[in-house]
Amino acid sequence: MYKRVLLKISGEALAAGRGFGIDAIFVSRVASEIVQLANNGSQVAVVVGGGNFFRGVAEQAIHMDRVAADHMGMLSTVINAIAMQDAIEKLGIQCRVMSAIEMHEVAEPYIRRRAIRHLEKGRVVIFGAGTGNPYFSTDTAAALRAMEIRADVLLKATSVEGIFSADPKKDPDATMFQTITYMDIIKMGLRVMDTSAVSLCNDNNMPMVIFSMREEGNIVRVVSGEKLGTLVTS
Repeated sequence: MYKRVLLKISGEALAAGRGFGIDAIFVSRVASEIVQLANNGSQVAVVVGGGNFFRGVAEQAIHMDRVAADHMGMLSTVINAIAMQDAIEKLGIQCRVMSAIEMHEVAEPYIRRRAIRHLEKGRVVIFGAGTGNPYFSTDTAAALRAMEIRADVLLKATSVEGIFSADPKKDPDATMFQTITYMDIIKMGLRVMDTSAVSLCNDNNMPMVIFSMREEGNIVRVVSGEKLGTLVTS
């Protein structure tokens, strides 16, 4: 259904419940789904978070300068990007890591036209280091990169099935939305992603699907058009 997609994966997801570090088995599972998409003809870009190592707004950074803490968080995303790249290339698909912070020995610098060219050649592209700027989350980076590469859809893989009216872990009466608008997310104060990312997607008519990645195969199902999770539109 979607020719070019941008997949946002949180760092916490890569830890697979461990809280810290990388679960190699889980990373391999996600990599196999990405490779399956590439083999099916989809162009796949990925933005990874870094919360499994360090987050600039976490308690561990409470006494740190925000800019320094955010830079540490950006470097954490590059660690995850390299791990994902290794897992994908072991399955036979070429993959490029592009970093918003220049580190030539381990990643290419992010250049929009080069990223699009990689996608056109069938390579998977992983964007690391967020936007390269402090005070912006990887959610905002995912929204920005999705629009820069002209993705058909932004996919956000989470630990829950979609967007709920309340936290389903705390409120048993919470109901899941099949579809919702970005403005409704803002009005209802739903903590789906950063407000800046929501506004960016809304202003540029970028559709987004939020779905659970707990079940194996869900990434492929969403891209193929199966109705999973919550569809967010302008």
